[in-house]
Amino acid sequence: MEKPVIPKEEFAARRRRLLDRLGKDAIAVVPSGGLKVRNRDAEYPFRQDSDFHYLTGFNEPEAVAVFVPGREQGEYVLFCREKDPQAERWSGLRAGTAGVKHLHGADDAHPISDLNKLMPQLLTGRDQVHYDLGANAGFDQRMLGWINHLRAKARAGIRAPHVIVMLDRILHEMRLFKSSAEIAVMRHAAQVSARAHTRAMQVCQPGKYEYEIEAEFLHEFRRERMELAYTTIVGGGKNACILHYIENNEELRDGDLLLIDAGAEYECYAADITRTFPVSGTFSPEQRALYQVVLDAQKAAIDQARPGKTWDDPHQAAVKVLAQGLLDLGIFTGTLEEVLKKPEVTAGEPEQEEPYRQFYMHKTGHWLGMDVHDVGDYKIGDAWRTLEPGMVLTVEPGLYISPADNVDPKWWNIGIRIEDDVLITADGNEVLTRDVVKEIADIEALMAQ
Repeated sequence: MEKPVIPKEEFAARRRRLLDRLGKDAIAVVPSGGLKVRNRDAEYPFRQDSDFHYLTGFNEPEAVAVFVPGREQGEYVLFCREKDPQAERWSGLRAGTAGVKHLHGADDAHPISDLNKLMPQLLTGRDQVHYDLGANAGFDQRMLGWINHLRAKARAGIRAPHVIVMLDRILHEMRLFKSSAEIAVMRHAAQVSARAHTRAMQVCQPGKYEYEIEAEFLHEFRRERMELAYTTIVGGGKNACILHYIENNEELRDGDLLLIDAGAEYECYAADITRTFPVSGTFSPEQRALYQVVLDAQKAAIDQARPGKTWDDPHQAAVKVLAQGLLDLGIFTGTLEEVLKKPEVTAGEPEQEEPYRQFYMHKTGHWLGMDVHDVGDYKIGDAWRTLEPGMVLTVEPGLYISPADNVDPKWWNIGIRIEDDVLITADGNEVLTRDVVKEIADIEALMAQ
């Protein structure tokens, strides 16, 4: 089966939408990602800047994309590395200026070495520069240098930009809504990630190490030409109660749960899945009870992930189920209102958190796309954003019960999170990661095979 890709025509359409939204007296500048050295002269694998890739599809470092509405010589200008047979022998082929025009749709292309000479010309006469100031300190200084160079020539009639506008106000709103091609790519990443989670359940057993299970994900992803979307979390027992545990170096013990948060990246789009299951293949009574609470919370949250609901509605639905579950199991006493509400304090005393946050301290999800914690506003003004078709979010409630004086030891060191990727559709939602089991009976049956 042919794997989905983002076609060149879609990149061109994105650039057109950006140019149309900029206005005739504006310019947008987007630098590429850069190479990062890890130990003296070895480099980390290159990953393109998401904004740059979204507009260009060009996967080389040392590049800058410039968008100039109405420019006669071409509105899409790309600066890139020149062809260099000697350098390419060491580090791979380059597109060069001819290649970026032919392969990546640039209207005009120049060597990156000409950037300092040509950028002031491109900025001249433009009132606004759309650029993400603060994201790249080194490039910030270059941008301000070019603008100041032009400002110094004001008496000669040179008009310099007088406003810098954060590009993300336009671009990140575009990225928030996924096209059919993007959805196809994300669905593929989700399916491969689901297979990897299934594989992990099948091979898990007491005595193995967390890193051995992690290796199963690396195997599954790389055989599909995919990368890790983020650092994999493989936490057994008490480690599952550490939200961002990444050491992945301890032995798995009979009687513990194993929490795995892992997803693949494909064509620069991420999947993000968490599953929790018993190392031995069978839940203990306490694990079973808590797991079912989390699963019920996730189902309630997913039900709220549909058009017309707000971003916060899935979270509130999950929190209510989690809090009630903690009450039903006797982990908390009192009323649901008391568990959900911040305790009242006298004047001068520090504010206290809601009691449920002892065991559930994060939000129920985040936007998902080219970045695992993807771009896009969660509020419009002071109001939570309304969910609309084309948005993709994670739904990931959890419970993390570390040893504490107010908790019966039978619940200690049980950490559970269940996470799926959810696409908002016109009539509800689609769970992109549905291919990996999460019902208790299904998990135990799979692990018994």
